[in-house]
Parts: sequence; C-alpha cells; structure tokens
Amino acid sequence: MRSVGVKVLKNKLSEYLRFAAAGETVLVTDRDRVIAELIPPREGRSVAVADAFLAEAVRRGWLTAPAIRGDGPPPRLPVASSQDLLSELAGDRADR
Repeated sequence: MRSVGVKVLKNKLSEYLRFAAAGETVLVTDRDRVIAELIPPREGRSVAVADAFLAEAVRRGWLTAPAIRGDGPPPRLPVASSQDLLSELAGDRADR
C-alpha cells in the first residue's frame, strides 16, 4: 500500500495508476488526511467503460438484463413505402 499527496499525484498520475493497475492500493492524502483510494479493478470487471456502466446499472436494479440474447436490434417494419415517400416529396416540392 502506498500513499501520495494530491500535488504529487497530479504530477505523477500515470505512475500511480500503473501501481493500482498492478494490484496495489494507493491512498490519496490532503494535509496528511486520507481523502480517496485508488484500488485495482475488481475481478470480472469489464474492460470497456460502457460495459462496466451497464453492469453496474443492472447490479443496482436500474436496468433489467434481457431474458433472451439477440444477435442485434429487432427487425423494423417500414413506416411507408419508398414510392409513397417519393410522391410526398415531389408534392412538397411542387408546393414551393
């Protein structure tokens, strides 16, 4: 376990992040008072930030995981045919 002052941490952030990534806990101090901890990621933590946010939201009950895993977004039915859209566009242009 290491401790570092805010000023030194600011100047050598990358170094202390490497310590935390290697499994070491770093205590951040301000005037000899611990104000934060840099800890290594938990086991099973996703590498991608978006995946980590989603996993945390599911753990807290903000989101519910899907019951069936899909291969992509659900298929969408067309709102209108392309011919209808083109004729509506031509009508709009004629009004000008």
